[in-house]
Amino acid sequence: MGWLDRFFRKSPNETKYAQTFNGLIPVYSQYGTNIYASDIVQQALKCIVDELKKLNPKHVRTAGSDPVPVRGGIQDLLDNPNPVMTTAEFLEKMFWMLLLNYNAFVIPTYYSWTDNNGQEHRSYESLYPIKPEQVDFIEDAANRLYVKFWFSGGYTTTIPYEDVIHIKMRYSVNDYMGGDEGGQPDHRSLLQSLQLNDQLLKGIAKAMKASYAVNGVVKYNTIMDGGKTEKAIKELEQKLANSESGFLPIDLKSEFTPLKRDTKIVDADTLKFVDEKILRYWGVPLHILQGNYTKPQYNAFYQKTLEPIIITTSQAFTKKLFTRRERAFGNRIDLYPKDLIFMTVEQTLEMVTLLGYTGAMYENEKRAAFGLAPLPELEGKRFVSLNWVEADKAAAYQLGHQNTNVNTVDKTAKGGES
Repeated sequence: MGWLDRFFRKSPNETKYAQTFNGLIPVYSQYGTNIYASDIVQQALKCIVDELKKLNPKHVRTAGSDPVPVRGGIQDLLDNPNPVMTTAEFLEKMFWMLLLNYNAFVIPTYYSWTDNNGQEHRSYESLYPIKPEQVDFIEDAANRLYVKFWFSGGYTTTIPYEDVIHIKMRYSVNDYMGGDEGGQPDHRSLLQSLQLNDQLLKGIAKAMKASYAVNGVVKYNTIMDGGKTEKAIKELEQKLANSESGFLPIDLKSEFTPLKRDTKIVDADTLKFVDEKILRYWGVPLHILQGNYTKPQYNAFYQKTLEPIIITTSQAFTKKLFTRRERAFGNRIDLYPKDLIFMTVEQTLEMVTLLGYTGAMYENEKRAAFGLAPLPELEGKRFVSLNWVEADKAAAYQLGHQNTNVNTVDKTAKGGES
């Protein structure tokens, strides 16, 4: 048995297609790629994927407002998704699937067992982003929802939907899939822009080619029949072929008149407008594509384009990798931006300094502000400055008077003042 065979499973008995609100059969073909031959589209999507692959997935458990990192099987799974992919490669492949198809499917493999109290436990082994050719949503006799995947090699597998990590993009009119009613990306408006861009580029190439096709007219000052004319043209072509200096020798019977080139092509502003119109569809500004953005510009790109995908992905992993009981205890998967920092260092330091002095931030929250993952040894810790006192008692505190009721906060207070 190969390492991929472990997630191919048998279909349940007595199945039927799952119900939909619009009454359509929930069978969805996947992976139309007619727009992705465009270099502008490829560059825009690559900008998004290259940023998302920098994410640092972490298993955390929230205690109040303090995210605490959890070391264990889930974190090991996130650090080593499967035998052939690193975390960055796994994220890259998954997000490419999402952007190309508005749907991404990840299958977790695991061992399960039941303890003496009847509680089911799972030990996850691997995470596999998959590329099915067709996806069917079906139900068994107990109305349990399954998803049947069809692959190009003829393989099929049917898995309970609760065991499939399904990330949707532009989830609107379809009950189960992102995209349009058929579970496909709706690129009709984008195709119009791409066709316009293609026509402009072809027109430019044609105009440039035509401008160099005819350089001048040779007038022969004699009357020649058809045969002599053809012979003269061949002699002229031979002279052109043999000329290396750029000068063309002619005799007294011929006269050369050069043609003035005045080629009109599409202006730069028009091409820029078309390019940006395509880029706006994907939420990638031109300065992001060119890599000459400022911090505020990247901040806008992060909030508009990247953050919705990050939130959707985080919630999809949390929902499928943890039981309802585990989620109730605050377990979740967070995708920390790490290098996706959009505040300047000075701005971040100022924020952390102002809030840190008053104990308004936990130490792990300070690390998160810099895009760093939380540390277990800093769990629940807050530090404050002992130089902060009530305003009406400041003079007594500075003079060092004894038995003065001065409110201070313990340096490592977890829940409040002491």
